[in-house]
Amino acid sequence: MTALVTGATGFVGSAVARKLLEAGETVRVLARPGSDRRNIVDLKVEVIEGDLRDRASLERALRGCSALFHVAADYRLWVPRPDEIYQANVEGSRNIVLAAAEAGVGRIVYTSSVAVLGLIPGGTPADEATPVTVADMIGHYKRSKFLAEEEIRRLVREEGLPVVIVNPSTPIGPRDVKPTPTGRMIVDAAAGRMPAYVDTGLNVVHVDDVALGHLLAFERGAIGERYILGGENMALRDIFAAVAALTGRRAPRIRLPHDLIMPVAAVAEGWARVSGGGEPRVTRDSIRMARKKMFFSIEKARRDLGFAPRPASEALREAVAWFRQWGYCG
Repeated sequence: MTALVTGATGFVGSAVARKLLEAGETVRVLARPGSDRRNIVDLKVEVIEGDLRDRASLERALRGCSALFHVAADYRLWVPRPDEIYQANVEGSRNIVLAAAEAGVGRIVYTSSVAVLGLIPGGTPADEATPVTVADMIGHYKRSKFLAEEEIRRLVREEGLPVVIVNPSTPIGPRDVKPTPTGRMIVDAAAGRMPAYVDTGLNVVHVDDVALGHLLAFERGAIGERYILGGENMALRDIFAAVAALTGRRAPRIRLPHDLIMPVAAVAEGWARVSGGGEPRVTRDSIRMARKKMFFSIEKARRDLGFAPRPASEALREAVAWFRQWGYCG
């Protein structure tokens, strides 16, 4: 089997490419010209330069492929130009899925996110069927991923495209080179730059388990269905405590009210906008999201796919070790 992986230069995508290679598959990756390719430099993959907005490049990349793993996404919680994130996540996803269908690709795995799923107040784990609407989406990233998944589901329903959807939770582990917003949080905690925390929670999963979940979805998933690829529900306080134990630092003990951080986030966003310094460390949307615990059930993926992630402690340990090895946190 020849599989095209988008987003393979990134965190989750590179893990998917590695799992496919371990399974003996031929892997081709779509990479933008000038992209950071540290995550694939040691992989025996064919690199096709292109862009999700360039249909001709997608056709070249998909020629001869029997599988597509569309992992690429613009994962930023703050953007100075919101149209960019919709072009990448909504239009780009539509473009490559349609191009794959026209190229005769037999099966597609589309990487969505738990960010598009409904949440249950009080921290009760949500699942794939928890009610949600676009009005519940906070910020452009979540809204763009919601609209992208809705478009993929429409294409499955109306045009019969062979797509299985996976919804990773909070991947953590090695090779988060950028790093992702979650990775930055781990780096800051490991470096002792996280003196306080807010009352929220995340579902933590090893990135390699998420990658394996993609292969399981390809092999066993039902067309048009979605599967949460998650791990362990953890309070943010406990995540920081685990990182502190791994680094020999003192865990943060001060719990900050969400409203107290909102003005700080507004200032950080304003500075990022005028300075052009990139995504700020804290954003208003991230604080709004933190008001609800992002806890999820993986029972459907466990039952239907045979998904069995390792403990979150292993993901945190390997993430911290990798960040320290490569000098992210001293």
